Amino acid sequence: MTQSYGYSQDRLATMEGAFIRRVYNWMIVGLAVTGLVAYMVSHNDGILKLIYGSQIIFFGLIMAELALVFILSARIGKMSASTAGTMFIVYSLLNGLTLSFVFLVYTKSTISSAFFVTAGTFGAMSVFGYTTKRDLTSWGSFLFMGLIGIIIASVVNIFFHSELVEWMITYVGVLVFVGLTAYDTQNLKAIGRAGFSGAEGESKAAIIGSLRLYLDFINLFLMILRIFGRRS
Repeated sequence: MTQSYGYSQDRLATMEGAFIRRVYNWMIVGLAVTGLVAYMVSHNDGILKLIYGSQIIFFGLIMAELALVFILSARIGKMSASTAGTMFIVYSLLNGLTLSFVFLVYTKSTISSAFFVTAGTFGAMSVFGYTTKRDLTSWGSFLFMGLIGIIIASVVNIFFHSELVEWMITYVGVLVFVGLTAYDTQNLKAIGRAGFSGAEGESKAAIIGSLRLYLDFINLFLMILRIFGRRS
């Protein structure tokens, strides 16, 4: 999708900045769709009953989300930018459906506090990842192992219902997604600086990049929300 070109440093910086802006624009749109859908669904008893009253529908939505992430990540090179963009928006919408519980379980003040803390932390780590001269490549394997550990521990804890394990997952999760925010931002900066073979390639790279940052933000928000967790 990307390749190296003999551009001047000024040209590279301009390309890099334009690409990062596109990534963040897509991410913001995705987050806005998710938040709006979640809020609207939380005030619709019929849809809530449909989603949470049937395990088949709820887990069907979860599987659809996982499928969309997998397809986007694995097949984006073979699809058009418009198709990739549509899939990202559909994923954001589905995620809003399954995250509507947030408005039912937590108080509005808790949600607001967790959101602003998440936004501040995410922004700070994005700036760090974008501006640091340190190569964060070595973080990749460590963060990936941490992510796999969180997934495995979460699945196991479904059966054991250990509050201690739940809190360990939460705090480790905050560290992992904070790290991933900086790591992914630096990677996206490098992608933007490398250049693209055309507008189509740049659009698809921006969409898949926005998906990575979107997932970092959403997961960090859920971890921080659990810490703040003053339940309604």
